[in-house]
Amino acid sequence: MDLDQIRTFDRIAQDLSFTKAAATLNVTQATVSMRMRALEELLGVTLFNRGRKVTLTDQGMSFLPYARRMLSAAQEAREALRRVERGRVSLGCLRSLILPLITEPLLRFQDSYPNVDVLVEEGNHRDLTAMLHDRLVELAIVVWPNLDPLMPDIEPLLVMREEAPLVVAPEIADKLGDSFDLADLLELVPRVISLGWWQVEPDAAVALARRAQTFVDIPAGPARRLAMRGVATGPFIRSSVAEDLDAGRLVAVAPRDFAPLYRDVALVALSGATLERPMIRDFAAEIARECGAVGTVLENRLAAS
Repeated sequence: MDLDQIRTFDRIAQDLSFTKAAATLNVTQATVSMRMRALEELLGVTLFNRGRKVTLTDQGMSFLPYARRMLSAAQEAREALRRVERGRVSLGCLRSLILPLITEPLLRFQDSYPNVDVLVEEGNHRDLTAMLHDRLVELAIVVWPNLDPLMPDIEPLLVMREEAPLVVAPEIADKLGDSFDLADLLELVPRVISLGWWQVEPDAAVALARRAQTFVDIPAGPARRLAMRGVATGPFIRSSVAEDLDAGRLVAVAPRDFAPLYRDVALVALSGATLERPMIRDFAAEIARECGAVGTVLENRLAAS
């Protein structure tokens, strides 16, 4: 079975004519007939009812979607090979960091490499380690340290720490004043939001949820809306609410008896050998540059590479 046979079968199925298929494919009708006989012999079935009108047999109807998948897979493979010739870098990133951490590095990288294809996938920590394992991406930004037992050996190229302050609406912050306890905060805002920033919730975040009157686990977008309306509070990664904090729509608060929270993330690869490709190394360097603006860089092996 070869692609010419599959392509010819698909063309006949569309035109319901050997003659029209031959004209479209720019081959002789004898070639079309020969290809179909060979394919039918290989499959051991008759694919077309031949006569004054050509129709698909039941076997032909059953085979058609598989044939089209094969053609689609072949096209995708050709596109992938063309991308390799041009150059390609691929990155998986936590959803919460796509906008604050990847946008500007991507723009700078493409200024230097205008003809290189860039693939950025988003997901949670487990999604991203699976992408690395399956070689769907070459780099990933994941929560650190990595606790995924299926991927124990991924190598951190850079580790960044970002604050995760409690945030409230401005009117709540005004009522709290400069010095207050967690009980004072929860009296004003009894609903606490969990956003799943971590692989394992820190003890302070767990204790906060237990003390809350009500607890909600929702995505960051609606969570921000609840906080801005003054009906909820919770720890937000600073970059996820930076614009709201700057604009005064939200305020970061620090109860006296609440330990500050943070999240560590890492730019990782399956091995340091990934950086042997100059374009990958340069893309990673642009991300490292942005990490210094978004959070605090705790470790940077890229500086020594």
